[in-house]
Amino acid sequence: MQVQSITRLLLVEDDPGAAAVLRSMFHEARSPIQEFKHLEQMSAAEQYLSEHSVDVILLGLELADADGLEAVRRARAAAPRTPLVVFAGRDDDSLAVKALQEGAQDYLIKGEIEPRGVVRALNCAVERKTIQEALLQEKELAQVMLNCIEEAVVCTDTTGRITFLNLAAETMSGWSRDEAQGRPMAETLRIVDASNREPITNPIADRSVYLPENCVLIRHDGVEIPIEDSGSSIYYRGEQAAGAVIVFHDVSAVRAMSRELTYSAQHDFLTGLPNRLLLNDRIQQAIAMAQRHRKQVALLFLDLDGFKHINDSLGHPMGDKLLQSIARRLVNCIRASDTVSRQGGDEFVVLLAELHHWEDIALTAKRILNAVAGVHSIQGRDLHITTSIGVSVYPDDGLDAETLIRNADTAMYQAKEKGRHTCQFFEAEMNARAVERQTIEESLRSALARHEFVLHYQTKVNLRTGGIIGAEALIRWTHPTLGSITPKLFIPIAEECGLIVPIGNWVLREACNQARAWADAGLPMTTVAINVSSLELQQENFLTSLFAILDETGIDPALLELEMTESVLMERSESAASILLSLREKGVQVAVDDFGTGYSSLSYLRKFPVDALKIDQSFVSHISGAPDNASIVSAVISMARSLKLRVIAEGVETLEDLAFLQTHQCDEGQGFYFGKPVPAGEFALLLQRGLLQTVAEEDLERRIAVLARELEERDRRIATAELENARLQRIVDELDANRAATHASPEMQSASSEDPMLKIRFQE
Repeated sequence: MQVQSITRLLLVEDDPGAAAVLRSMFHEARSPIQEFKHLEQMSAAEQYLSEHSVDVILLGLELADADGLEAVRRARAAAPRTPLVVFAGRDDDSLAVKALQEGAQDYLIKGEIEPRGVVRALNCAVERKTIQEALLQEKELAQVMLNCIEEAVVCTDTTGRITFLNLAAETMSGWSRDEAQGRPMAETLRIVDASNREPITNPIADRSVYLPENCVLIRHDGVEIPIEDSGSSIYYRGEQAAGAVIVFHDVSAVRAMSRELTYSAQHDFLTGLPNRLLLNDRIQQAIAMAQRHRKQVALLFLDLDGFKHINDSLGHPMGDKLLQSIARRLVNCIRASDTVSRQGGDEFVVLLAELHHWEDIALTAKRILNAVAGVHSIQGRDLHITTSIGVSVYPDDGLDAETLIRNADTAMYQAKEKGRHTCQFFEAEMNARAVERQTIEESLRSALARHEFVLHYQTKVNLRTGGIIGAEALIRWTHPTLGSITPKLFIPIAEECGLIVPIGNWVLREACNQARAWADAGLPMTTVAINVSSLELQQENFLTSLFAILDETGIDPALLELEMTESVLMERSESAASILLSLREKGVQVAVDDFGTGYSSLSYLRKFPVDALKIDQSFVSHISGAPDNASIVSAVISMARSLKLRVIAEGVETLEDLAFLQTHQCDEGQGFYFGKPVPAGEFALLLQRGLLQTVAEEDLERRIAVLARELEERDRRIATAELENARLQRIVDELDANRAATHASPEMQSASSEDPMLKIRFQE
């Protein structure tokens, strides 16, 4: 505790001589007082104290406007926290003592003081005031702390009489502190042993006493409350007993809290549905009942389709309200004996107990699909969402909760792959696919370190000149034991587990290094196109990492083209627009990949600074035989030309496809007609030879092969016709022979003349 030094002093004294003496004393004692204020009236002092603060007040008790204790009281009222020293006459000792009782810290007698004594008295007054303030603060703090805790605290003296009750004790006992003060504990705080109704008196014999667990507090109004409590004796300096303190609380509140904690441990905090723990217990109970009654149990594993987009675009509070709405609808879709559980995130599990027929499962699943897909009106918005459901059935798909949940989860992923918003029952083959998926995910985590990836390059052609203008870098993976794994299989897995980000960085660096190597070898400069996933675009350091790779490899940014799907751009439209602007400023080109399969909106094409549209191969492949596709491709080309965007057609496979695209003035093409993706070395040879010669040679070879097949087919048809002619000639010869023999028989001639029908048949 630090005592402040006195630098500001207020003297209230109407005797100018006494004031002058005191001023000179302070000067002679070389005191630290820097500001000495002298006022002659109490009213002036009150006004001064309302505007200024001082370290100590030296107050005379014989003022013109305030005499004796009145001056003390007025000074205390004006500055209640400032130390006060009174200045009394020789015959006013008794008055000075009364001043101390009114709150003064010390007093001085006129004519009996000397400079050092005055300074010492003032310092002591300040110190005592500081100690008093500290004690009051500690007492108030202790009082506040005891009143804030939920535990009831009761103190007694050595005779067992109440000396203190905190607010909790007042509430629980029904006695106020003033009413209980000084009363015996047995009278005010009646605690009995519930088992034998024996009263428990104030424990002061031992330092710590633990009261029976089944104590009952009998309140002032006679109501009994079960409590848990403990008592401890209070000792001064560890030796002399001073009383006891008893701390107790209402067990009913604890039990209610325990029930609440148990509920919280078994239920989802957001929806109030049973969680994994409670679901597992109910599944085991359902299985036991199914075994006994020879019935079935079904688990429906639900995962919402596109929930992440709602969370990201509208915020988590809106997403939480949507989850609550879905939870209510799921509960309304099932029987009272069934269970809906939230597993976390946007996953739910529905337990259907004691089923008689498989049809019941299908009907419930259909009801759930329709219920979830209905409009959810939340805070003035109409939200639409669907769910995918996987189903497993006891005992066919598992004999315990863990297996049933795992198999239902596996079936749910199959439902996702089949287009979402559907239900899929578990099949044994799904486990094999799930194991394969897990194997691929585990292998992906080490594929980069083991250098198992390689890039192939597919030619991009200028459809006006026929020259090679670029290549799309396509990743290929050769697993040491599984062999070649198609990108359609491992890319979605890499996106789900987050590995697409390091893989994407590797593809970018490898492709840029290769483009630089082709340029250093003197080959024609060509653009390199690279696919960018949504997860890559969401990385905070996406641009920083990309520009660092460009600087590291030394490639011209204009030779890099990033391909992004419409859905990737629309998921985070604001941030995507900012990223595309930065790419354009750097010179990097951007193409919208798989155009026509997503939003295909003119509004975002105007919003996003893109350079090209890449028509999805599903519209381009064999376009001559699909009038609808031809119309779509023609419209996209016209739209892109009006927006001054390049158009790239992927999936060009036939000469007819190429002719159509050239007729409609498509800018670039890519597909098997020009060549399959090849390693970097083979693509370098294509650059050396030039695509026109290569395509012409390959086209000539294809035409020769087609002609040979046509000649072979013609020869086969001729041989078949000759054989058919020979067979027909034999039939004719046989008919002629039979006709000649028939005409030579007299019986046949007579019969035929009598039977017209026979005659007709014979003639035929």
